[in-house]
Amino acid sequence: MMHKDPGKGKRRILRVEGGVPLSGEIRVYPAKNAALPILAASLLTAEPITLVEVPKLRDVEVMLELLAHLGTHYRWEGRTLHLHTPEIRNTEAPFELVGQMRASFIVWGALLARVGEGTVHMPGGCAFGARPVDQHLKALRALGAEVQEREDGVFHARRVRPLSGRVVFDLPTVGGTEQAMLAVALGGEATLVQAAVEPEVEDLGRFLRMLGVEVRGLGSPILHVRGAKRLGGGTYRIIPDRIEAGTYLLAAAATRGSVTLTEARPDHLDALLDKLAQAGHQVEVGPDWVRLTATPDPKPFQVEAREYPGFPTDLQPIVTAYLATVPGQSAVTDRVYPDRFTHVGELARLGAELYLRDRTLLVNGKRLHGAQVKALDIRAGGGLVVAALAADGVSEIEGVYFLERGYEHLEERLQALGAKVGLEEALLAAAD
Repeated sequence: MMHKDPGKGKRRILRVEGGVPLSGEIRVYPAKNAALPILAASLLTAEPITLVEVPKLRDVEVMLELLAHLGTHYRWEGRTLHLHTPEIRNTEAPFELVGQMRASFIVWGALLARVGEGTVHMPGGCAFGARPVDQHLKALRALGAEVQEREDGVFHARRVRPLSGRVVFDLPTVGGTEQAMLAVALGGEATLVQAAVEPEVEDLGRFLRMLGVEVRGLGSPILHVRGAKRLGGGTYRIIPDRIEAGTYLLAAAATRGSVTLTEARPDHLDALLDKLAQAGHQVEVGPDWVRLTATPDPKPFQVEAREYPGFPTDLQPIVTAYLATVPGQSAVTDRVYPDRFTHVGELARLGAELYLRDRTLLVNGKRLHGAQVKALDIRAGGGLVVAALAADGVSEIEGVYFLERGYEHLEERLQALGAKVGLEEALLAAAD
């Protein structure tokens, strides 16, 4: 779903005619949150890299624009991406690119490893609560880098000796862990304590191994990374997207349908599959597939988003939308981003009964109705789509830009499952 924004005076909306149970089979696309750090890691080597089956999303295009600015040549061949960075031409990541998404911040570590210095701006992206970079700074300083932070949100780091040391994170951090892994990949060495164990971090570690970096402890909270003086290239396939998979499963459950996902990683979905089974849905899994057959009478449940292998924070807005369709009271909390509730007001427009008390969201499930709503971040948008699919009547979802950042060919894939959805252009109201 790659569309440019229309000219002034128009807005794009996703029109959803709800109440149709999803049914059918689709394959899970590769993970955006794994692809982005692997793209950043391609800066580490002067040898060619080939990534098989890369998601064609707006965030990926922004990362490629950033890599091209820094010196990368890239070429698409279908869904395969060829990358080559013979030399780094710039050591500053410009604000107009880094400001669009948080994942771009980790090119800093790659620049530090490859050329000994790098300058980045405070990252942007989805605004749903405080997302500080203090653990990134702590990690680079612990490894021996000289780090300067300006009042205008610009960070500069310089390598004065081979980066090495022991980093003890204050809490598990995906971006901070990836930043440190990249920073020591060329001639450095680090032990990372309380490292993030998400599948996307593991995937980055396996990619670095392919380049020639020694990485031990993947999947555990203690990582040992020993860089090489020169890294190679190669061909790599990115893991399936567990958040996309979870979105389609929750959409099937919300519409009381039946969906089979192929090319999936069921072991990455344990926390979600357990909750869906607890609700009464029939869940079947194979080595690389998942099938959900919804019960017409699901039970409510409590869910707490937390670090992997717990329930993913990126699915929290989407499971909230699903629970809004389940009779009875459910409860949702988020330990990763306690204030990640930008979706609550918009779900209420669809008729959802939601009450936020002491950072716990109480959800009283009921029949939803169509409405005009607006996505305020990627996963809030995913939640609105799930709710609109289950609602009676027609919904119009603004903020298509956010959906394009996280879901490839969303309307076509939903249509393949029987949903009545489509992108439309509408004139802006005078007040807009």
